[in-house]
Amino acid sequence: MDNKKILIIEDDADIALIEETYLKASGFDPFVLNDGLEIKQYLSQHHVDLIILDLMLPGKSGYQICNEIRQEVEVPIIMVTARNEIPDKIKGFGLGADDYLSKPFDPSELVARVNAHIRQYQRIKRSHQDENQSHGIIKVKDITIRQDSWRVFKENNEIKLPPKEFELLEFLAMHPNIVFAKEDLFEKIWGYDYIGDSATVMVHINRIREKIEDDYKNPQIIETIWGVGYRLNN
Repeated sequence: MDNKKILIIEDDADIALIEETYLKASGFDPFVLNDGLEIKQYLSQHHVDLIILDLMLPGKSGYQICNEIRQEVEVPIIMVTARNEIPDKIKGFGLGADDYLSKPFDPSELVARVNAHIRQYQRIKRSHQDENQSHGIIKVKDITIRQDSWRVFKENNEIKLPPKEFELLEFLAMHPNIVFAKEDLFEKIWGYDYIGDSATVMVHINRIREKIEDDYKNPQIIETIWGVGYRLNN
């Protein structure tokens, strides 16, 4: 491991210290901010490989900060919070979070999730670098997916997708008219070493639909095959 840089945004000094200590012991290079008020400036001046973001922060909520981060970088974001309700998770995923860890948590689980996200992110980046020449652009109805630049357009309007939403849409678009179970998509996009469950797929599919479908309540591009899974129609 080449000392991947982890940004911790956490106002509780004790929790931040625990996170920092475990990450350092695991070979990472963590840095702590106690709020996210200057997050855009920080990201413009520093490289980070992953961000651990507390939801309840002074000045700005973690939701606001997550939205600002996604305007600047596409690195994985793990939200850490005492709020464990499904609507909170859906809102976090919708703003670009890649994972959601509830307090109290085992620090070793946090480290495992950081490792999993960084490995997956690096694999995807290498894959794109290797495949750019042969792939490049995928068209699905009025949707254009530019694999080389990780950009998606609906007609001429760019749609902002966080990394996992992009990867999921890209995978389905590369395998049109094939039905995939949630469990299969979870394995393909999040991988065996990811700690989570296939319900995450449903949340991400719904967020993608809201952005690419003309009527997300009556989806025509990504169709639910009840009792089986999802199919992208081309």
